[in-house]
Amino acid sequence: MYDFKTWYYQQPPALRTIITINVVVWVALQFLNLWSTGLMFVRSHLALHPVFPDILLEPWQLVTYSFMHTGLFHIGINMLLLFWVGREFERMHGSDQFWSVYLTTAVGGALICLLLSPIAPSISGGMQGGRSIPVLGASASVLGVLTTVAILYPYKQIRLLFFGVVPLLWVVIGFLGIDALMALRPGGNTAVAAHWGGALTGFLYAKNQQGALGTLPGIGVLFRGRSSRRSGSGLWARVTGWFQSSSSSGSSSSSSAPTQRPVDTNGASAPSSGHTKEVDRILDKISEEGYDALSEEEKRTLYEASES
Repeated sequence: MYDFKTWYYQQPPALRTIITINVVVWVALQFLNLWSTGLMFVRSHLALHPVFPDILLEPWQLVTYSFMHTGLFHIGINMLLLFWVGREFERMHGSDQFWSVYLTTAVGGALICLLLSPIAPSISGGMQGGRSIPVLGASASVLGVLTTVAILYPYKQIRLLFFGVVPLLWVVIGFLGIDALMALRPGGNTAVAAHWGGALTGFLYAKNQQGALGTLPGIGVLFRGRSSRRSGSGLWARVTGWFQSSSSSGSSSSSSAPTQRPVDTNGASAPSSGHTKEVDRILDKISEEGYDALSEEEKRTLYEASES
């Protein structure tokens, strides 16, 4: 128990809080299954019902639905993906940025559901057969976080069971492809519109971080609050921790684990001697201008150095 408590408080605060809220809400919903009236009340007012103009009376649903889940597999896969990818993202960008991505992509997924519900309620919720179909789950936020990371760090890789190490961007594309197939299946009960909205919002969020939305009036302002990447003595350890993939027995994916490297007097991990000067120059550039200022060749050099 002590080991779990120590491990728990070692996790980034925003990620820890988000996962805790999701788990506590899921446990509470399991108990509410014994009280149908209470369960119906919670699902009616906290799950997303993308019906206009009803949503205007309960706008909090645009966010609260992303903390609710149904089955164990539903919450399990979402929280594992969020943990594997979100942990290093928060450590590099900070808790405020992680909260911002999670909540912004949740709202983005909800708005796409609201937009598509009149014409495609089977994939976006809304009214179907005279009854309201609620949408719940963190999938929009999780896919939004994955997409944000995949765009900001195109060389980020994760290890998948049966597939080995694959680029995170491929994983995102794979999820979107599966969603497209599920949308074509009649009688489906998955709100793939929320997934699409979360991924789209995550893509726009990442592009804004890269400064690509600055020329589009009214768009970049929706994703304001750019935060510079953390720099300092532990920069190399964070970079290698971000790019490196490690396996975990019995799991479909795993979080990144830093490669052991020599440590200097300031506690910073030092790169291998082969590319020391070039890697040092790139790390100095990240400290001064941020990761986005790197050229594709510099990003590739940094990634290859972290893999060696």
